[in-house]
Amino acid sequence: MRAKYYAEDDLLVLTLSEKPYEHAEKVGPFIIHYTGEGEPVMVEILQGAQFLKETTEALPYPTVAKILRK
Repeated sequence: MRAKYYAEDDLLVLTLSEKPYEHAEKVGPFIIHYTGEGEPVMVEILQGAQFLKETTEALPYPTVAKILRK
């Protein structure tokens, strides 16, 4: 899994697989991309800074630092 934060769009993207996606579905602050077989391959988290703020305490510091530096 790869994670990348795009500050200019305040978007946190979690790439779960390199498989191509065929469709996406918005669920609350998340956009989940799926293969044709329904396997999730990417999750976009809208308002990523707020999400990170709210979850920082639950994540170990090295994980947060790794996400923010990429």
